[in-house]
Amino acid sequence: MKKNKLATLLLASLLALGASAQEWPSRPVRVIVPAPAGSSLDVIARTLADRLRVIWKQPVVIETKAGAGGLIGMDTVAKAPHDGYTLGIGFNGPIAFGPYMYRRMPYAPSRDLVPIVLTTSQPNVLAVQESNPANTLPEFVDWARKQGSKFSYASVGAGSSSHLTMELLRSVTKMEAVHVPYSGSPPAGLSLAAGDTQALFTVAPALLPLIQGHRVKLIAVTSATRSELMKDLPTVAEAGYAGFESLAWNGFFTATGTPPEVVHRINADVNAVLREPAVRELLANQGLVAGGGSPEEFKAFIDSEARKWGAIIAKVGIRLDQ
Repeated sequence: MKKNKLATLLLASLLALGASAQEWPSRPVRVIVPAPAGSSLDVIARTLADRLRVIWKQPVVIETKAGAGGLIGMDTVAKAPHDGYTLGIGFNGPIAFGPYMYRRMPYAPSRDLVPIVLTTSQPNVLAVQESNPANTLPEFVDWARKQGSKFSYASVGAGSSSHLTMELLRSVTKMEAVHVPYSGSPPAGLSLAAGDTQALFTVAPALLPLIQGHRVKLIAVTSATRSELMKDLPTVAEAGYAGFESLAWNGFFTATGTPPEVVHRINADVNAVLREPAVRELLANQGLVAGGGSPEEFKAFIDSEARKWGAIIAKVGIRLDQ
């Protein structure tokens, strides 16, 4: 008799779970952006939200929660009810880099967050002053080595993809360098243009005004193959550093415990949006490559990124909570 009751309860709970997944979403969905309003991440979230509102027939509310390198926003997602109504668009820093750079984090990405889908990725580019004598990566490396300890590079922030990409290049070229972190691409780019620093890895769109003004120039791109938008720009790998790749990426996450059916529903709908030609064009115009794929593929990608960059962080000794 007890077994029958237990079986009935299990069946009822499974049916309820299936029903809740089918009914999702029955109210507005919140998307946390762990970056400032108007940032590239914010624009990506709003681009996708505009289409998801149509598919879900529910409001999709964008909420920016910047601070602490993305930790504040993603902590909000991690501590939200596990029902799929709070999503976060996370990126390298608070997901793959954070566990290696902070002794204490308010959440554990692998424990408290469920990867849903990769949304976009974008390579970094190596920029130098227009007047720099180097026009190729080998010429730049040779020039930088000759500067010795006088060579300094800007980054868009300590522990950022911008910072770690230069550290990866330093590790394979044995260059000396002084790191000068800034708060975002605009001040970092201006420091380079003014000659306060001599190099910068960041995403190309952030440098466009300085490139058009002939104040900085690009030396190389960090994608595995040449960018469709910058076909004349060689990759770092082409210059003799095989396997060198660095991407700024982002994707949707939700709190651990969210029903798998809801996670896969969100995944399927975001994939559908990312396949739309109009959306792909909007993203491409920002220098972004549309993502996609399954939750499992996204998790495997994150694990790979964490292993790769965790080793670099440990080697350099980067700590953001000394």
